[in-house]
Amino acid sequence: IQIYMNVIPPRSGTAFILKKGERLLVTDIQGEQVSDFICFNQHDTQEYLSSGRTIDYAETIFLTEGNPFYSNRSNVMFTIEKDTVGRPDFLLTPCSADTFRIIYGDENPHRGCFGNLVEALQPFGIEPDQIPICFNIFMNVAVDGESGKISVLPPKSKAGDHIIIKAEMDLIVGMTACSAEMSNNYSFKPIGYEVGEFSS
Repeated sequence: IQIYMNVIPPRSGTAFILKKGERLLVTDIQGEQVSDFICFNQHDTQEYLSSGRTIDYAETIFLTEGNPFYSNRSNVMFTIEKDTVGRPDFLLTPCSADTFRIIYGDENPHRGCFGNLVEALQPFGIEPDQIPICFNIFMNVAVDGESGKISVLPPKSKAGDHIIIKAEMDLIVGMTACSAEMSNNYSFKPIGYEVGEFSS
């Protein structure tokens, strides 16, 4: 898919409106870069994307093409129409200054995806405590079947890999180019996105 795209610079975020029926193309421009994605009902921001509801109804943690994604009120917020990687994550919370302090031992931590989303979503009236678990596009999280141990592995995405999301309600979308070292194979890169009509 070759189109002009908006670019989220490394370790930053953005937010925008995605209307019902519109499609969002998210592209890993250089490869091995995660994008944290979150959305809210544009007309009632107390309704938000729910990891628990979505995983429960799908009966899988590996969500990809054809899966509907549900809100905390069990309404479908969007569906994935195309996913060239097929392995996103919907278990882990957006990285934050506390993530870098607790996991990485950083004394002066970056604000992470959480801080970037807080800033991007503030103009829409969304408060920090309203930001739940994000849908982590291109993130590769392995779960051991016996112990349940979680491992964050390098993304499987290559340059040009992409996902197409179709909005099933009017949404406020927040997105990042993830800031966590392990999530992106220790190299911070941009994420491309575009709203339009894309063949799936």
